[in-house]
Amino acid sequence: MSVSKDERRDTWTVQCWYRDWRGERHKKTRRGFATKSAAKKWEQSFLARCEGTPSMTLSEFFGLYEEDVRPRVKQSTWDTKEHMVRTKILPYLGSKPLNEITSADVIRWQNELTALRTSTGERYRATYLHTVSNQLSALLNHAVLHYNLPSNPARKVPKMGSKDAGEMSVWTKEQYLRFSRAVMDKPESWMAFELLYWTGIREGELLALTPEDFDLEGGTLSVTKTYHSRRRQDVVTPPKTQKANRRIVMPSFLVEEVRDHLALPGVASPGKRVFRMTKSLLYHEMDRGSRIAGVPRIRVHDLRHSHVSLLIEMGYSPLAIAERMGHETTEVTLHYAHLFPNKQEEMARGLDAEGRCPR
Repeated sequence: MSVSKDERRDTWTVQCWYRDWRGERHKKTRRGFATKSAAKKWEQSFLARCEGTPSMTLSEFFGLYEEDVRPRVKQSTWDTKEHMVRTKILPYLGSKPLNEITSADVIRWQNELTALRTSTGERYRATYLHTVSNQLSALLNHAVLHYNLPSNPARKVPKMGSKDAGEMSVWTKEQYLRFSRAVMDKPESWMAFELLYWTGIREGELLALTPEDFDLEGGTLSVTKTYHSRRRQDVVTPPKTQKANRRIVMPSFLVEEVRDHLALPGVASPGKRVFRMTKSLLYHEMDRGSRIAGVPRIRVHDLRHSHVSLLIEMGYSPLAIAERMGHETTEVTLHYAHLFPNKQEEMARGLDAEGRCPR
C-alpha cells in the first residue's frame, strides 16, 4: 500500500493490493486526489469494501449488496428496492459505518420517516413504512450472513408501520358498473377496466397484453408477461411468479367486448401492446371515473380484490379462486379470509347432529 505525490500534476496517487471475492490478488491504482488525506481516506474505504469488513459505511456496503443481489431478482424488483434504499435509508444512515449503527440509530431513523410527508402533504402508508423497514433489515441481515457484521441492530427494534393494510377496499358489482358507465366515453380506458374487473388480472399484466394473448374462439386470455416502465423505457418481463403464468376463461360478454375492441383501427398490431397507456394514465382515469360516478376512490389494484370479492360472493372455493388469480390457495385464504362466509355455526350444528346419533 502506498500514497505518493505526483509532483508534475500536484496531485496524489494511491497504489494498493487487494483480493477479490475469489481470493485472487490484484493491484489497484487511483490518481488525481487533491490532498494526501483524501487519498488515504479513499484507500481505506476501497480496502474495506474489497474485504467486506463491517467498518465500511452503509452506502459503501450497498454497492456490495447490489453486486450480490441484483443478478438474482427481477429488474422491476431491484428498481423498487434500490429506490427505497437510496431515498429512504441512505440519506439518513448511509454515512455511518456498519459496525457503528445501533438500535438507537434505527429508532431515530424510524421517527424521522414516520414524520415525513408525501408531495401532497399526506403521511406515508403504514404498509409502505413497514416495507422500508424490511429493506433496512434485509441490508443488515446480508451483512451479518456474508460480511461478518456481528448482529443486526434493526432486529432489536419493532418495525415501523404495519404489515396489515387494514380493511380491504373493494367495489361491489353495482359500484363498478356505475364507474364503468362513467368511463365509457374513452374506449381504451373502458376496455382496460372491464378486463381488470372481470378477470382480476394485475395492471402490469393488463398493460403487457398483445393480440396473440387472446383466444377469442376459445374464450380465453393467456397471462405470460408483465409490463413496467423503467427510466421512461417500456420493459416487459415474465410475470410476478411462476404461478402467475395462467390461462383465464372469460365470460362470453367480455369475449365479445374484446373482439369489438381489437377490431378498432390501430389496436391489434401483431406483437404490440393492446393498451399503450401508462400506469399514470390508468390512475388518472380511475380518479376521473370515480368522481363522475360518485363512488369511493379505490386503487387500480383494488379491482383485483373486487374480482375476488365477487367470486367469493358467488360461492367459489379458495382453490378455484387461487387458480384463476395466479395465487397459492394459502394466499387466498390468508388475504381474503374475512370475506368468506363463517361456517363455524354450520359446522357446530353438523357435529351436534353427529354427536346425538346412537352410539
